[in-house]
Amino acid sequence: METKTLNGELFANMVGGGAARLKSNRVTVNELNVFPIPDGDTGDNMFMTIDSGFSAVAGEREEALGMAAERISKGMLLGARGNSGVILSRIFAGIAQGLKGIEGADVRTFARAMEKGVEESYSAVQNPVEGTILTVYKDAVKAANGAMDESTDFEKYFDDFLKELRESLDRTPELLAVLKEAGVVDSGGAGFVYIAEGMRDALEGGGQSASGDSPVRAARTDVSSLTEDSPFEYGYCTEFLLRFRTEKVGAVDAFDEKPLVDWLNENGESVVAFRDGSILKVHVHSMTPERILAHCHEYGEFLTLKIENMMLQHNETNIRNNYAKPAKPRKRFGIVAVAAGEGIKKTFTDLGADAVVDGGQSMNPSAESFLEAFARVNAENILVYPNNSNIILTANQAAALEKNANVRVIPSRSIGECYAALSLLDTSSGDIDEIEKSSVEIMRSVTCGTVSRASRTTERDGVSVREGDFIGFSEGRIYSDAPTAYEAAMKLIDSLSADDYGILMVVCGRDADTGEAKALTEALGAAHPMLETILLDGGMPIYDYIFILE
Repeated sequence: METKTLNGELFANMVGGGAARLKSNRVTVNELNVFPIPDGDTGDNMFMTIDSGFSAVAGEREEALGMAAERISKGMLLGARGNSGVILSRIFAGIAQGLKGIEGADVRTFARAMEKGVEESYSAVQNPVEGTILTVYKDAVKAANGAMDESTDFEKYFDDFLKELRESLDRTPELLAVLKEAGVVDSGGAGFVYIAEGMRDALEGGGQSASGDSPVRAARTDVSSLTEDSPFEYGYCTEFLLRFRTEKVGAVDAFDEKPLVDWLNENGESVVAFRDGSILKVHVHSMTPERILAHCHEYGEFLTLKIENMMLQHNETNIRNNYAKPAKPRKRFGIVAVAAGEGIKKTFTDLGADAVVDGGQSMNPSAESFLEAFARVNAENILVYPNNSNIILTANQAAALEKNANVRVIPSRSIGECYAALSLLDTSSGDIDEIEKSSVEIMRSVTCGTVSRASRTTERDGVSVREGDFIGFSEGRIYSDAPTAYEAAMKLIDSLSADDYGILMVVCGRDADTGEAKALTEALGAAHPMLETILLDGGMPIYDYIFILE
């Protein structure tokens, strides 16, 4: 088969094929983890990102390539998770820019769009690092574009593209020392290889939807939470795509959707609304969804529609904490933090966080999760604490998409930095620039250490790590390895010059032994008598202990 022209339907199928191939191999990508603890999530993040893009066009026959690429890009931008997911979304955003307004593309037009993907993805990262997905994609685009001649079809283009993708991936350990030390290739680059393989298969008709290889059985709805006599407190979560219609709004390009969005905010809660060409994506909570739908129907037709009774949501705690609260009056400053573990979430809320987004290592939130949190906070200025280096890019992407508030992402990389910043946060000056600067300065005075179980045997930072042992580490450096979490923690705290600080908070994780945690806190207090030691049940996964020194 020699494909000379790419249309929207074929491109959508290719993206679906890429998502399906990655889904089948995401565990393999997750295991390409540089650090020897079970927190690899690159495969999951990239799959959920590309699947969000494919979901935006799944089930529809969009012939125009430019429109399909734009909708896929928008879906990926909103669904992006983790650094690898954000970079992946920006690659496809660049491709969409290069295909804007095009009905169908020949190979050379598509190749130029792929170059746009290189430019856009590099611009998304403040300090691009070579030896990552950025390099792998860039090298492959350069090789495939350079190999083109008059006879090149899309099959040949993707063959050349894949050949260099794999070769560039194999070279990543030579460009990035941490990969070479760990004996792995870059996980983001590996994920992109699987995506490209699935896209190439789809050219031959061998692709499948992301869910095709592993159908998910719908969970049975638990209706017991709403009886005949139950108070109805939480209303309905309504989501839909509305295509504006000329016969209803006149010239669609000139139509201003702001009055409609304002009406949604006045008549609903937790509103998130984005326009993508002639389509408006809406998320809204309301006691009367039929009223919402009737009003919006005056402007166009529904492409997709979902209504869920929030009383029947499977994760009721999450609904109560994050989605079902009544809208708050608009305030001057709001705070959004990211955390995993009920104890940590409650601590951040007690310290003044208006919304806590579920997430952390191995469970990175999407850009859309942040946008929903921004809507719930309802503030003119919003400070965001991502609390993980793999979430900062996603938070920045969400901040760029937010239109109703001035969002400042404070680049916190740990819950300890967030804890210190929130403890001393002072918004009385009213100056968002000064508040942001103060938060960053406060975080610099904090040191965090972590204890977790080692997932493999390796040698790193002069420490012999054995699989199954516990390791103590801080800022990516391993300081201790021991058979027990207690021993690893004691050695770690000694290595972090704990006596230079005044407070040590011991945050114990979900898998930590309660008795051990109490004994450890007492032992640390005895070994460092000038430190005030505090024990907190954090409940977080992955990490047995997180230590905050301030």
